Amino acid sequence: MWPTRRLIKYGLVGGSLLGTAVSLHANDYDINSIGIVRLGRAGMTVFDIAVTYKTNLYKREWPDKKDPEYVKLKSETHRLAAEKLLNLCRTNRGVYIKVGQHIGALEYLLPYEYVNTMKILHSNAPQNPIEDLYKVIRQDLKKDPEEIFSSFDPEPLGTASLAQVHRATLKDGTEVAVKVQHPYVRGNSLVDIKTMELLVKLVTWTFPDFKFQWLVKETKRNLPIEMDFENEGHNAEKVAEMFKDYAWLKIPKIYWDYTTSRVLVMEYVKGGQVNDLEYIQQQKLDPYDIANKIGQLYANMIFLRGFVHSDPHPGNILVRRTPKGATEVILLDHGLYADLTEKFRYEYSKLWLSILKVDQAGMKQHAQALGVQGSMWGLFACMVTGRPWNSVISGIDKVKQDEQEKEMMQTEGKLVIPHISDVLEKVDRQMLLVLKTNDLIRGIETTLKTQNRKTAFWVMTKCCVKSVGNREYMQAPDPWRKLSSCLRENWAILKLNLYYLYQGIVSLSLLSALKMIF
Repeated sequence: MWPTRRLIKYGLVGGSLLGTAVSLHANDYDINSIGIVRLGRAGMTVFDIAVTYKTNLYKREWPDKKDPEYVKLKSETHRLAAEKLLNLCRTNRGVYIKVGQHIGALEYLLPYEYVNTMKILHSNAPQNPIEDLYKVIRQDLKKDPEEIFSSFDPEPLGTASLAQVHRATLKDGTEVAVKVQHPYVRGNSLVDIKTMELLVKLVTWTFPDFKFQWLVKETKRNLPIEMDFENEGHNAEKVAEMFKDYAWLKIPKIYWDYTTSRVLVMEYVKGGQVNDLEYIQQQKLDPYDIANKIGQLYANMIFLRGFVHSDPHPGNILVRRTPKGATEVILLDHGLYADLTEKFRYEYSKLWLSILKVDQAGMKQHAQALGVQGSMWGLFACMVTGRPWNSVISGIDKVKQDEQEKEMMQTEGKLVIPHISDVLEKVDRQMLLVLKTNDLIRGIETTLKTQNRKTAFWVMTKCCVKSVGNREYMQAPDPWRKLSSCLRENWAILKLNLYYLYQGIVSLSLLSALKMIF
């Protein structure tokens, strides 16, 4: 019995040491790559956050949750906890940055202090020294960087969760942007995901209202796809071909001779971030024109093409003025796309049409078809639109968004967080990336102050009508019903065009309205 126990004990110790050695070797002997170190750091942070809440906020009973003292203390505690979480993400990097970026987009679900703190990771993730990137280039391309590039700017253009991008020049003089995966990402990804699964289960057990298993599941499913830069290159070429008729859309060219699963070399394109209002003003760009183009692109992606760029944070969308004075939109980072089925697009289109018509029976029917159970369909409509229920039932195209509505949304959101989590756990998985995309696009529109433009509803409604019409046409059993389907679709679009043309005349924006038709 004793030898067997000793064998098991030493076997476990030996296995742990071997696993640690393999992990260290895969990550160039970086101490941060040891699973137990990363797990311990994450566990201590979660414990520290729990103690912060208990010490600051829950050390005594608060009969009145509207008490100014309680509200102020709660906000300060949220901020302290968010800063601790941000520090963990910056230290462990990799997958932690990716999850932190997602948290920074969940405005309808998390307190403002968390969202505002974590948003910094969208454009200011930790960067690696240039020599670490050179190692990846040498390993993947089997050449020294000096053999490939005549110049390589050591200061990154941008740093993200999985990689950083540098400006460089090929030997033939071509200016390129070189995206290189952080060397530690692959070696740490499996350990990090397992750690997050464990921590989320622990936090859920401690705080029953905290239900974020869906976030870990989605990260686990999407991470291998995002880590394959060859797949990103193919996505870029696919979307460029798909929207080749959009003269105002620019997708950087991929240089396949220098591209691997961890290195992506693409055309270097100048532009300002879509949320850089100072740049937009300097370039004399029209924020409404920018918002209309982005809205048109994403409405077509979601409702018609079913191939959706799912990380449209401001760092991935650039804008610039062409020599002819037109607005050009540059779409970057094609690592994550949502592939939406025809059935999903049909139900989602019908849901939006029901919302725009204020048809509550239709909202319920199509929300349930998307996996939303019971009475949660009203909450789901609010999540999809990013608007409070009062605005939904009054008509979101009729009620303008303002600061009062935003405050109401945040207040009501805090009250229904457990129910929102339930919806996200059970809704059709395709919906998760669409919701994330919607939130990021809404954030851009809010920054540009274009969220109340009528053209947004116009373009989206036309795309919904076409999506529904396409499915009904394909399912029509005979030529006469196919013809009937075409006529209904064209009649609906004609009515839409006339209605919004009238709106354009009334609001003195006739020229903008005509541009959207033609």
